[in-house]
Amino acid sequence: MLLLWDSIGAFHVRGGSISAWLRNLLASSFSVSIMDTPIIIASTILSIAFHEFGHAIAAASEGVQMEYVAIFVAVFFPGALVALNYDLLENLPLFSMLRIYCTGIWHNVMLCAACLLMALLLPVVLYPLYMSGDGLTVMGVPQISPLSGYLSVHDVILSVDGLNIRRTDDWMKMLDQGTIEKISSREFLGGSQSYGATISGKGYCVPNSWLDASKNLWQINDKLACPDELTVFGKFSCNGSVTFSETDRGSDKKEAESKYCLIAKDVVKLKKCGNGWRGTKDDESNCTCLEDEYCLVPVLPPGFSWIEISYTRPYSLECLKQEGNLSSPHATNNNNGPSPCSGTFVYVGDLSSAARSVKLSPYRPRWALFLFIADVPYFLENCLSCLLHVSAALAAVNCLPVFFLDGDAILETTLRYVAWFTRRQQRVIIKLCRLLWTSLSIIMFSRFMLLHTITKLQCIAVETNTGTITVT
Repeated sequence: MLLLWDSIGAFHVRGGSISAWLRNLLASSFSVSIMDTPIIIASTILSIAFHEFGHAIAAASEGVQMEYVAIFVAVFFPGALVALNYDLLENLPLFSMLRIYCTGIWHNVMLCAACLLMALLLPVVLYPLYMSGDGLTVMGVPQISPLSGYLSVHDVILSVDGLNIRRTDDWMKMLDQGTIEKISSREFLGGSQSYGATISGKGYCVPNSWLDASKNLWQINDKLACPDELTVFGKFSCNGSVTFSETDRGSDKKEAESKYCLIAKDVVKLKKCGNGWRGTKDDESNCTCLEDEYCLVPVLPPGFSWIEISYTRPYSLECLKQEGNLSSPHATNNNNGPSPCSGTFVYVGDLSSAARSVKLSPYRPRWALFLFIADVPYFLENCLSCLLHVSAALAAVNCLPVFFLDGDAILETTLRYVAWFTRRQQRVIIKLCRLLWTSLSIIMFSRFMLLHTITKLQCIAVETNTGTITVT
């Protein structure tokens, strides 16, 4: 009934609940790459083998002979089956038959429970050699990633917009929220063409002298767009709105004066203000600037977001040398100059593509000596996550009453077991259900694959067209 409701709702709403749930179930929690392909293949083989092994054990316990085992490929999906002696199977009590048909699904559910339990115990098992809870370790940064120039392998991401992150879910959740946190939009003029702009609400207390210098820039520069090395800012008021000069759209010069062109790497060092930062409630704004300061927020192109990321490099040579000097009994702690172990940069661009382009793990070695096994926790997490998703998807799919799946035999045996219908009525119900649910399943999976393909193409288009602007 849920599958039917979802298929009907697909014509009225953008996405059905079951399709979204199945998409999350079938989609792994980590980014799929060439190195992850063996994990996916091994998880699929193990899930299918565990499923069919359940059928074989249940049949053997009831005295039903197993005739053969078959392995096949349906379209792109691998499969397997255990052929049982049909005559012996039909002579069993209906409850025993139902038990044999349901055991495969039950084994997949138990495999999911085992993966979940092992994932929960993973911090305890890894505790002697690894630490967790103080940031996310970068396990891989592809060259095509917009963060490749600022993060390296074995760097540790400490916080996002000032809030500490401890799990990969926190990283994805923060960046997904940053994608939709656009509190205002307006059209500006860039060069000779107008373009939409997005305001994030993340401001900085800028002195009036900087604003006066920006006005002098407009007097010197006749162009309506800021120079490439400068970033556009606008005033942020305490009521949560962005102040722009109310001028006639025909007066391009006056409208350009409502913007301020500033050096972003100097602005980010100032005190923060606005209601777009993490930890600030939606109904309040932080107007704590001094009298001779204004709260300015960056004005970004459409689809772009502004986010601050703090990181550390605990295994870098400079950091290890500094730790060695500090541990010396004759060391003196001088805080002059920037620390070689940590840093902060502002990423401006598409957050969803940036978040998924980096492989992260909440575990890191306690000592630099074990850096060569730093990928072990990430590998174990991926294996458990992939096995959990594949096994859960296999159990969900086999519940469907369609041709050649366990759900078909389960439905037929259940109708005979409840004995509410005559033999003829049972055959009619089974034929109708097979046709209906097989058609709905094909529609739902085709829709799922289409939405998945469209989403991937949109991500590629965003990465290609929007680009990135990063300020260190």
